[in-house]
Amino acid sequence: MSTKPITITPPATVVEWVGGAADGHVRLLDQTVLPTQVGYIDCRSTEELWDAIKRLAVRGAPAIGVAAAYGMVLSAREAAHEAKMSGRAFREVLAEKAEYLKSCRPTAVNLAWAVERARRAAKGVAAERAAEKILTEAREIHREDAAMCRAIGEHAAALIRRCSGVLTHCNAGALATAGIGTATAGMYVAHAAGHAFCVYCDETRPLLQGSRLTAWELSQAGINAVVITDNVAGQVMREGRVQLVITGADRIAANGDTANKIGTYGLAILARHHGIPFYVAAPVSTFDLSLEDGSGIPIEQRDAEEITEGLGRRTAPDGIAVYAPAFDVTPAGLITGIITDRGIIQPVTGDKIREKIGL
Repeated sequence: MSTKPITITPPATVVEWVGGAADGHVRLLDQTVLPTQVGYIDCRSTEELWDAIKRLAVRGAPAIGVAAAYGMVLSAREAAHEAKMSGRAFREVLAEKAEYLKSCRPTAVNLAWAVERARRAAKGVAAERAAEKILTEAREIHREDAAMCRAIGEHAAALIRRCSGVLTHCNAGALATAGIGTATAGMYVAHAAGHAFCVYCDETRPLLQGSRLTAWELSQAGINAVVITDNVAGQVMREGRVQLVITGADRIAANGDTANKIGTYGLAILARHHGIPFYVAAPVSTFDLSLEDGSGIPIEQRDAEEITEGLGRRTAPDGIAVYAPAFDVTPAGLITGIITDRGIIQPVTGDKIREKIGL
């Protein structure tokens, strides 16, 4: 495995806590204005963070988890104040705020996982000390995510080094995590080791995370990136330009069925038809072993305007019905392997998943 240091050119700080537990706030890189602007949002309340996550100012399951963990510091401060003013129990108010925060994007399992881990950190702690305890736990979640990304990159790099062309969908890169990404992690490690390759970035309709974010961060890092429309993916596979497809994940069921950005399922079918390996990259925190298969994964529905007016002007008739799921589920049988921070799960079966995760 490579030991060469990795330098990433895009903004290094996607999410951070600024200040102390008593008076600090969450600062987010505003990904809605990339790639033409680099700006930041300061969230000083649970509601402000909820809105930032909902409208994709911060996105990507790992980054959402880190942001939500920091958000629980805000929630703890608010809960302590509200409990004091109303006479209600602090933990009751904090639990309500945790449920509210989890509601903003239900598909990404890292959101609920991080919120609950942060809330448990305050168990048995007096209300006035809860924010401090949660902040310590949130910083640990942040540190762990960066380490998990690097580990995924080390495991994935060998796959990347076999290829001259790789295709990815949406953004599962440095902008979606606290580190070097999940799907892109192996790309950064392979690039740092001197391997030359091209990454085909699906633009990823309707919000263009592939062209706005993935292509931007890879090109900033000196990796050869080419933007394609989503419906060109089959053609570049047919032309032999791609030898590997790798995406991220928002939730993985116990049998390996994987929820990811809408369009991922179709890519897996195309890859199978063309005999191209299809890999998913995700930390173990993305697995939801409480779900037997992907049929139980909640699928977020987005606002119709993201499709009918997503390009700055109306592109569909007024009043037209729109179906806008944010994610789809790729069956485990179409996935060649899942690259985790603990190694590659291959073949993708429930037994292999439990073995790798340690259950």
